[in-house]
Order: sequence, then C-alpha cells, then structure tokens
Amino acid sequence: MARRNRNNIGKERIIMLASAVFVLAALTVTGLYVRKNNRAEQDNYVVDFGALEQSSAELAENMVSGEELDTLFADVGTDDLDYDPSFQEANSLHVENTENGQKKEKTSGSAAAEKKQSKEEPKKDDPVEKSSAKKKESAAVEEEGMFDETVDTVMSDEVEAVSTTVQPELDFNEEDGLVWPIVGDVLINYSMDKTIYFPTLDQYKYNPAIVIAATQGEQICAAADGRVTSVSYDPGTGNTVVMELGNGYELTYGQLENITVSEGSYVNVGDGIGNVANPTKYYSTEGTNVYFKLTKDGEPVNPLSKLQ
Repeated sequence: MARRNRNNIGKERIIMLASAVFVLAALTVTGLYVRKNNRAEQDNYVVDFGALEQSSAELAENMVSGEELDTLFADVGTDDLDYDPSFQEANSLHVENTENGQKKEKTSGSAAAEKKQSKEEPKKDDPVEKSSAKKKESAAVEEEGMFDETVDTVMSDEVEAVSTTVQPELDFNEEDGLVWPIVGDVLINYSMDKTIYFPTLDQYKYNPAIVIAATQGEQICAAADGRVTSVSYDPGTGNTVVMELGNGYELTYGQLENITVSEGSYVNVGDGIGNVANPTKYYSTEGTNVYFKLTKDGEPVNPLSKLQ
C-alpha cells in the first residue's frame, strides 16, 4: 500500500514538471513571434530619402516654364478663348503695369511680397469692411440694449428731448389780432382800392402796407406768434423779415438792422426781431420808419384792421 502511494506521488511530480516545461516553451515561442513582428513593422516605417529626391528631380524636369507656355499658346487666337486680352490676372508672374508710359514686368519675388502684404494688411478704406464692421457694432449695441437698463434710460431721455423740441402749431385766425411792432404815427396808410401819395417818389401809387414813423435804433417786436420764413434785403424796404403766422397769414417787417432772428426760428409775440435802421432812398422824405405788411394767401390785408 505504501509502495503504491509513493508511485502515485512520483507520477504527479513528473506530470507537474512536464507541464511547467511545456508552459515555458510556449511562452518562449510566443515572445519570439511577437518580437519578429515588431521588427517587421519598424522596418516598414523607414523613409527612403533617396527615392524622394529622385521623384522631385523627375517632377522638376517635367515642369513647363512660363516662357514655354507662352510659346505653346502663341498660335492660339483670342477669339478661341473666353478671355479679355486687355485683362490680366492680378498678382500673377506676368502682370504688366504702365507707369509714365513704360511697362514694367513684375518678378516672382515682388508679386509674392505684394500678395503677402495684401494678406497681412487689410484695406483701410474698404467700404465692405466698414459696412460689415458697422453692422457688427450696431448688432452688439442692440444686443446689449436688450439687457442693459442704462441703454433704455438713455434712449428714453433722447425721446423726451426730441418731444420737447417740437414747435407749437401756428394757428392765426381771422378773429385774432396783432400788436403794434413799434409805437408811432402812421406816415403812409394802407391803400389798395385807390392810389396814395408818396412824398419821396412824388407820385401816387397803391400801398399794400403801412409805414410807421420810428426812431433809429428802436427795437422792433413781433406782432404775433410766428415762424421766420425769410430774412433778405429789398431795395425799397431794406433789411426785411417775413414771418408765417398760420392759415395762410404772413407778416413782413421792413427797414431793419441788427436782426436777431434767422430763417426757421419760432418767435413769440412781443419778442424782439431787430432795430430800426436808416430809411432807404425810397423813403428819405418820409424819414425813419418801419414797413409793416399783412397778407392772407399772398393777398394784402389792411394791418390796421388787426392791430389792437
């Protein structure tokens, strides 16, 4: 019995030893195989510089120069090409620019330098770039304004400022009256139904206005609210201001100096518009005066019927 047990133990040792030898042999064979494959892959990654130099030389030999191209296409007519002979592509090797009657051929170096410079330095006065920049800038402002309360506040303030500058509507009616532009006697009355005597001219003529006596330098005031439509010089009435009252009514002030209003300005009744000037030669006998005329749709109206 003991002998049989010893035989079994011996067999087990032999089997274990054989198994260990087999495993070691298998691992050794696998390692050799993997190493061989790695070497083969590394050999495939080696660059053959000699072959590259040879292919580059062959490519250079097969390239056609610009002069050879010109020779090849010399016999081709311009009618056979969809091509304008007066147009040449910019930045090409054969662009010709005319300066002082002489043609200069650009070299490849200058063409490349200009091309590089055009890429690096954008055009300063390019309207397309300016418009796109403005659009981006306005878009950014709009986007900020959607969420920025300060922008809304500024915009509301601007709207209020515009609304306060709106001028009142002029509305002079037939029932409304005028104030005297200056205190003085009437030297020559309004007369459109019959002629009236003018001392300086020594003749009778129609008068669409009244001529009020005044002293040089006195202030002339606006007879009603209005908007100045004209500031000009007339040989008969001197420096003249025309003022719109509304509903077709207009006032004309003549014989002025040091005018304080301008075209387009709004004037309230009683505001100063200038001073009395020396009379023109057409009123030298009558003396210093103010020419005062009222019209409705261009037709003269007697100012005395409106003066209070």
